[in-house]
Amino acid sequence: MRRPAVLHEVLHENGEVEFSLLCVCACHLAKIGKHHPDLVVETSTLSSVPPPNITYSLSLPSSVADKGSLSALQLEAIIYACQQHEVLLPNGQRAGFLIGDGAGVGKGRTVAGIIFENYLKGRKKALWFSVSNDLKYDAERDLKDIEASHIPVHALNKIRYGDTATSEGVLFATYSALIGESQAGGQHRTRLKQILDWCRENFDGVIVFDECHKAKNASSTKMGKAVLDLQNKLPQARVVYASATGASEPKNMIYMSRLGIWGEGTPFHAFDEFLHAIEKRGVGAMEIVAMDMKVSGMYIARQLSFTGVTFRIEEIPLDQQYKIVYDKAAKLWAEALMVFQQAADLIGLESRKSLWGQFWSAHQRFFKYLCIAAKVRRLVELAKEELAKDKCIVIGLQSTGEARTREVLDENDGHLNCFVSAAEGVFLSLIQKHFPSTKRKREKGTGIKRKRKQRGRCPKAVKGMCDPMGVIKISDDSSTDSDMGLDSDFNSSPESVLETDDVIFIEHAFNGFVTESRSSFHMPPCHRDTHGLRELEHVEKMKQDLLAKVKALGKELPLNTLDELINHFGGPEHVAEMTGRKGRVVCRPDGSVMFESRAEQGLSIDHVNLKEKERFMNGEKLVAIISEASSSGISLQADRRVKNQKRRVHMTLELPWSADRAIQQFGRTHRSNQVSAPEYVFLISELAGERRFASIVAKRLESLGALTHGDRRATESRDLSKYNFENKYGAKALDRVLSTILNYTENRVPVPKSYERGEAAFFQEMKQGLISVGICCNQLKYGTVSVEKDCSITKFLNRILGLEVDKQNMLFQYFSDTFDYLIEKDKKEGKYDMGILDLAPGIDEIYEESKEVFLTPGHPQDGQVVFYKISVDRGLKWEEAYEKSLKLTGSYDGFYLSYKTRGNKYTCLLAEQGRGKNFILYKPNIGKQSQPESLDSLHKKYRQVTPDEAKEHWESCYHFSLKKCNHAVWNRSCKLIQEGKECFQGMRLRHYYMLCGALLRVWSRIASIMADITNTSYLQIVRLKTKEKKKQVGIKIPETCVRKVLEELKQMDENVKRKHNRLLQAQEQSLQFSLPLHMLQQPLDLTQTAPGLSLPQHSLRQDEILDLTYSPPSNSIPDVMNPEPSALCFPPEPVLQPHQQHGSPFGFSHLSAFKSPDSILEGSVPLSSSLQEHQPLPHPEPSQTLQQQEDFVQQDGNINFREILEDMLRTFNGAPQENILPQERQSVIQFSGLFPNF
Repeated sequence: MRRPAVLHEVLHENGEVEFSLLCVCACHLAKIGKHHPDLVVETSTLSSVPPPNITYSLSLPSSVADKGSLSALQLEAIIYACQQHEVLLPNGQRAGFLIGDGAGVGKGRTVAGIIFENYLKGRKKALWFSVSNDLKYDAERDLKDIEASHIPVHALNKIRYGDTATSEGVLFATYSALIGESQAGGQHRTRLKQILDWCRENFDGVIVFDECHKAKNASSTKMGKAVLDLQNKLPQARVVYASATGASEPKNMIYMSRLGIWGEGTPFHAFDEFLHAIEKRGVGAMEIVAMDMKVSGMYIARQLSFTGVTFRIEEIPLDQQYKIVYDKAAKLWAEALMVFQQAADLIGLESRKSLWGQFWSAHQRFFKYLCIAAKVRRLVELAKEELAKDKCIVIGLQSTGEARTREVLDENDGHLNCFVSAAEGVFLSLIQKHFPSTKRKREKGTGIKRKRKQRGRCPKAVKGMCDPMGVIKISDDSSTDSDMGLDSDFNSSPESVLETDDVIFIEHAFNGFVTESRSSFHMPPCHRDTHGLRELEHVEKMKQDLLAKVKALGKELPLNTLDELINHFGGPEHVAEMTGRKGRVVCRPDGSVMFESRAEQGLSIDHVNLKEKERFMNGEKLVAIISEASSSGISLQADRRVKNQKRRVHMTLELPWSADRAIQQFGRTHRSNQVSAPEYVFLISELAGERRFASIVAKRLESLGALTHGDRRATESRDLSKYNFENKYGAKALDRVLSTILNYTENRVPVPKSYERGEAAFFQEMKQGLISVGICCNQLKYGTVSVEKDCSITKFLNRILGLEVDKQNMLFQYFSDTFDYLIEKDKKEGKYDMGILDLAPGIDEIYEESKEVFLTPGHPQDGQVVFYKISVDRGLKWEEAYEKSLKLTGSYDGFYLSYKTRGNKYTCLLAEQGRGKNFILYKPNIGKQSQPESLDSLHKKYRQVTPDEAKEHWESCYHFSLKKCNHAVWNRSCKLIQEGKECFQGMRLRHYYMLCGALLRVWSRIASIMADITNTSYLQIVRLKTKEKKKQVGIKIPETCVRKVLEELKQMDENVKRKHNRLLQAQEQSLQFSLPLHMLQQPLDLTQTAPGLSLPQHSLRQDEILDLTYSPPSNSIPDVMNPEPSALCFPPEPVLQPHQQHGSPFGFSHLSAFKSPDSILEGSVPLSSSLQEHQPLPHPEPSQTLQQQEDFVQQDGNINFREILEDMLRTFNGAPQENILPQERQSVIQFSGLFPNF
């Protein structure tokens, strides 16, 4: 079993100690395989729920485990995956498995082990999808490491479209290959068609989606849809999802259709229903999903212990010169927005969504580059300090700025004489390519898919806006998509915006106010022709003037960050660059600058990164710079097997925009078999807008910890959580801030203290700032300033990047203060979602007073939930109180007695001085009091006494309060008790009610009950550890809801048992044919006939219908009814006797911890590993039935059930053999009592 162990403790500011969120992961296969080379942990939440019993028998050779090629933890994952693959979902598809192990646990070898296991079972073909073709070599290495080097690996990108000649092995492909198409035509126009033809019909081999987070957003991307399509067209394939970041957000789980969490036979009929339920109920529900998946046997998630890993955030101040440059850039962008709008109005540009999408995307990338540049100098200083301490450096970047370098090369005929500014390039490119012009207007309809404007209908009226400088307000749907979509990827191509373009209109703005006139759009054609030439000349002049201003600013803008970093560290000779770019700008020894290719002699550009990695690991280079291109599959840890074993200091100069990318980068330097754990340094500048990027990472990491590891506090987000604003509190804070600035609501949060000109001036200045970036607008019609309707927290944090440094910091500080205020307010009102809470923390006296078990419907087997009544003894014994008093040193610390008596009893307490003049009070009946007491209040009600005087009163209260409330102490009786009700005020014992187990199956029903009674469907997840060290995690049920919840659970339990009874009846009727119990399912509708049989309805009577259902058990070997010689392949192990069949899941060691399936009928024999073809059984005579039944049970298990069913049909009514049903799931076969000839 798993043994929980505290890894470390975190000391909070208030002095309380919170135990670690991680528990040591002890494998269930402790007697098989060797220990993992490094300490592996599991979140305490996940470790509190057990995985299902193991029923699967592995075929891997024993040497794999004996030599440690696969550790015990990896073997555990292989067994659970293969066991889950024996399950068929209600929709007929084979169940899949999610490996959520973090970097370093060895997902690659685990996946290779699953492929090898299935290869030995006769499934010779497998598909392996990953993010890079280079990882094919890693796949081959993993197979070789587990003694499966004989399994060939074919790279799909090396195979022609028309070729499917490879007969067996692993077909390795990238996700992008799934959507590949051939322009040459032929049999296989697409890679997907080629893959399907290679797999053949009824493919039941393994499909591995490695780094499966790359397939997220399946409903909205071509790649994601291809992943879903492949799974749907190969319903019997054994799907494995493998990624430490497989589900960073619930919406990204849509491609995991084989997990069976939604769909037929589940509480959620469709993915949208599941998504709505989870997102509505917050992180607590996501934690329940992870736990339920583990309980159901479809998920496993371990990670390397972070013991020894250090995290820190380095906040970097800005120098005055940098602020000046930044402020100039912010003002120029505000001017550019005005100029773009004026130009668009002059030429009458109607379709503007792509224009503003490109504008705001460039706006964000420009300031992102400025944010990064602010940190370069400090990063170089920190890195050189660490290098001097005999460490090595890994720097994480996301974007390389290569696009701008290429543009300058093209402009200068392939020559460069200076470093290039990526920020300047973004601005210039926007103006040169997307400035409104007549040429742009003519080209709008070419080559781009767009929505048609319906005939006879006026375009949608759109509210426009403009500030005194001409800043406009875009329509509700004109910029939201652009802001939301493009802010997540700085390498987005223009086409990505234009593809979603539709036609909108923007009203003309004049003098900073919206007018009702549309004269500019309704000007007669002849009038337009008269002014056309003059307007075009004016537009061109505006463009050239703007370009000149940008080029002037460009002289002060920072250079390309990547090239500058390499130059600071001594050039390419000292820096191992692992990025996706093909060339770089370098400084020669003579001081001149030139552009050079990264390709080396004898090496293609694709292999340069691998060579650079080798140089870093050998110690030839001590500084490595990695980008997203190298974030997957490359290991840079201080490996014991390499020469460079110096401690890694991993610095994130540019925080990735998503947790998916962040985890991949962090996992490069923290892996198994390392000499030392890495240090992580997050560099964040003081720019308020940049915290928007930290906010995204914190949100994704927090969500990732909840869904992928069962505890949202377990991932690397702990030090970044204070930057997470993208939640409901961020949205509320934004609404409050905007309303307050515009004088719609009263100000409840003080303005920042550093702002010295007063509250009125602050709000006026912030209002002008918001207008300058298009968040707010003046409206002439109403004489007010309004807020853009679709202003989300994402857009707000994006746009304030364009404010001057001081202004954006002030605005961000006010927003942050409002954010904190709302959280504190909810905490005081008990509305704050704390995720999983510890029930009665710090109290050891926790007992299970009672428990009731209820069955819940599910597939492939029914689950169960357990309703616990928990008793918590809050009391503080005299011995413990006295021992605590001896450690107190304050003059006012010690025992106190009340001046007054209540019920002839004095109140006794122990006071300990806390912060300031407040005292922490301890009482014999409730332990530590939640609210502190001031010294004045304490002296008014109590007098200080000696321990000897306090002892009697303390012990009296302690014993009396065990089962009696305060009212009984004060009044000698309690009215509530006399009325037959319960009262717990002041009692030592408190009762709590918890529901544990397969919670996802009952989540919606429990939430509905709570909503009816408490007016909220919020379910609090709690965790506790009993006196017997038993851990429980579940839903806390309020006392007012206990009765209704129990009624619902009992009803559910009765329904499941009723279903079981029907199943047992069918089994009893079928015993004469000796079908094992575990091969029977719930009967289908008795009024339906089996396919191919036409029964006359008038000849059937209900009491004469025989139900016979066959379905292979979830733990049986597939295709046993009709095995083919090539379908099953077993190792040369000795055939076990019947009583040994389930003794070991391997065949190479005995393991008493494994249990046989509970549903197997006692006396029936599991299938032997020496399965062979059998001839059809002879026709039985009636007198031989009993003897046949006995012989049937005592055979060695080599059974062909298809022939048995054929034989039954012949025995009863001579039904033709061709009317046999599909082998995976047989429908009910119905026979009339008299078996008439039909």
